[in-house]
Amino acid sequence: MCLRLNFGPFQLEFDDMNFEFQPADQPLLNLAIILAVGIVSGELIAKLKLPKVTGWIFAGILIRATAPYHSMYTALAGDAAKSFGPYMNFVLGYIAFTVGAALHFASLRNSGKRLSFLLLGEAIVTPAVVLAAMFFIGRAINPDMISMRSALVLAAIAIAGAPGTTVLVVQEARARGILTRTLVAAVALIDMVAVGAFALASAYLSEGAGGGALWHTTWPAAFGSVAQQFGLAFVVGTVTVLIAWLLTRTIVSPAFVGPIMVALILGAWGAAAGFGVSGILTCTFAGIILTNVRHDTVRSAEAYLHSIGGVLFAAFYTLAGMQLDLSLVVKALGLIVLFFVARFIGKYTGAFVSMQLAGMPKKVRNNLGLALMPHGGVAIGLIILAQNDPKLADISTTVTTVGLAALVINQLLGPGGARMALNRAGEANMDVPRLLDFLDEQHITVNLAGTTKEEVIRSLAAKLYGTTDKPEISQSEFVEKVLARELQESTCLTSGLMVPHCELDTSREMTGMLGISSQGIDLGAPDGRPVHAVLLLATPQTDRKRHLEVLAAFARTITSDLNLREQLYHARSAAHAYNVLHADEAGDINYFIEDAFDRVGISSDRNAN
Repeated sequence: MCLRLNFGPFQLEFDDMNFEFQPADQPLLNLAIILAVGIVSGELIAKLKLPKVTGWIFAGILIRATAPYHSMYTALAGDAAKSFGPYMNFVLGYIAFTVGAALHFASLRNSGKRLSFLLLGEAIVTPAVVLAAMFFIGRAINPDMISMRSALVLAAIAIAGAPGTTVLVVQEARARGILTRTLVAAVALIDMVAVGAFALASAYLSEGAGGGALWHTTWPAAFGSVAQQFGLAFVVGTVTVLIAWLLTRTIVSPAFVGPIMVALILGAWGAAAGFGVSGILTCTFAGIILTNVRHDTVRSAEAYLHSIGGVLFAAFYTLAGMQLDLSLVVKALGLIVLFFVARFIGKYTGAFVSMQLAGMPKKVRNNLGLALMPHGGVAIGLIILAQNDPKLADISTTVTTVGLAALVINQLLGPGGARMALNRAGEANMDVPRLLDFLDEQHITVNLAGTTKEEVIRSLAAKLYGTTDKPEISQSEFVEKVLARELQESTCLTSGLMVPHCELDTSREMTGMLGISSQGIDLGAPDGRPVHAVLLLATPQTDRKRHLEVLAAFARTITSDLNLREQLYHARSAAHAYNVLHADEAGDINYFIEDAFDRVGISSDRNAN
C-alpha cells in the first residue's frame, strides 16, 4: 500500500511504514537553498580575509557539483539558474543602473582629458591584447575550446571592471589623490565601454561572422545594429526616467522615492525586452540620465536597496557560480590562466600608455593599470547574456567556463592588487577625517521616542550611553547639563531640526546621537513645524571649533537642501541615514575637517588661539 501526500513544496510518500522526503520543483524553495548556502559560504570565506563574492561563486559551483549526489539539490542541477531569469535580470538592471548613476558629468569636468585617453586605451588595447592572446596562443593550448568567435566575446568581457569592489577598496584604504580620483571616475565609464564592445561583438557574430578573419563584410551591419541598440536604449531609458520623475514631482511622497526607483529599474529592463534592445544598456542610460538631471534622487534608490543588497548579490553570484561546470574548468585551465594574464597585461599597458599621453605623474602611470584589476558584476552580466543568446550557443560553454573561472581568480587577487596600487602611489591613508565621522551607525536611531523635549533628550541620552564612546560623566549629570542649556535658549531650529547640546570638561572628542522621526514631533519649533531630526551633542571644551562647525553645517544644509533633508527625515534604518550623511554628495554637511576650518578662516589646529 502506498500513500502520497502533498504539502506545498514537499511530497511525503509512505510505503508501509517507510516514507521518503522529495522536494518538488519549487522556485522559492530552491532560491532559499541557494541563498542559505551562498551566505554561509560567503561568511566562511570572509573569515579568511577574502571577498565574500568569491565564497558566493564557490557556493554555486558546490551546489552544481554535488547536485547528482544529494536529493535536496537534484532540483538545482543543470540550468536551474535560468528559472530565476526575472530575478537575475533585476539584479543586472540594478548593477547597470548604479554604474550609470556614477557618471555624474559635473564631477568629471576636471578629468576629461585623462579619462578620454583611458577610455580609448580600454576600448583598443585591452581587447586587442586579449583577442590576440586567446586566438593565437589559446588555440595552441586548447584548439577544441577556443575560436575567433569565443575570443572576440571574451575580449569584450575583459574590458569590464568592478566599480563596487574598487570603491570599497578605496574606502578601506582611506585613499585620496590624483590616482584615486582617476580610478573612481573611470571604473563606471569603463563598464560602459565594455557593454558597448560586447554589443558590437555580439551583433557582428549574430550577423553570421565566423572563421578566423578579423575583418568581415558584416562589420558595417554590426555597427549599424549597435547604433540602433544604443539609440533605442537611450530613448527607452529617457522615457522611464521621465515617468519616474513626474511621479515623484506630483504624486509620490519623498518616503517612496526609493521604491519608485526600483520600479524604474524594472520598467526600464522590461520595456527594453519588449523593444528587443539590451536591458543592461537601457538601465545604464536610465542611471546616467537620472543622476545628471536629479542627482540626489539616485541616492534614494541606492539607500533603499542597501539594506537588502546582501540578499540580492549573494543569490545572484551563487546562481552565476552554478553556471560553471567544474569538470570543464580542469580541461580549460590553461585558457583560464591565459585570459587572466592577458587581461592584466592589456589593462596595465592601456592605462600606462593613456596616462603617458595625458601627461599624468609617474605614480599614476605606473599604478593605474594595477588598480584596474578587479572584475565584477557587469562582466558576469555579459557572460550570462552570452550564455542566453541562441546565436552564441556554439561558444557559450567556453565563454562561461573561461570568463567565470578567471573572475574567481580575479576576486582573490584583484582587490589586493588595487590596494597595492594605492599604497605604491602613496595615496593610502591620505583621506582627511570628515566633520561627522563621530556619527557612525551605532550613533543613529530612526525610532525617536518622546513627546516633550525632556523625554526626547532623555531617550537619546540613554541610547548614547549604550555606545562604546559615551561621555565620561554620568548619564544623569549629562542630561541635567543638556536640559539646563535648553532652558537658557531653545535649540529647536527651523525645518524640523533640533540640536540640544552641552560642553563638557573632558579629554574625549565630540560624540553624539542622532534621532530621526519620520512622523515628526511637536516640540514648539519657531516655524511651527514638527521636529524630525534631533542631534544630541556632547562636546569637550577643547573641541569647541568642531562643535560650532557641526551646528553650522547641520543648520545650513538642513534648511537649504530639500533632497538631503527629506532623505534623512524618512530614512528607514540607521544604515540608510548613515549613507545619506556620509555619501560623497553630502559634502555640504559632512566635509573634510581641514576644509571646514578653511571655510571660516579657522586654523585646523584646535589649540590655535
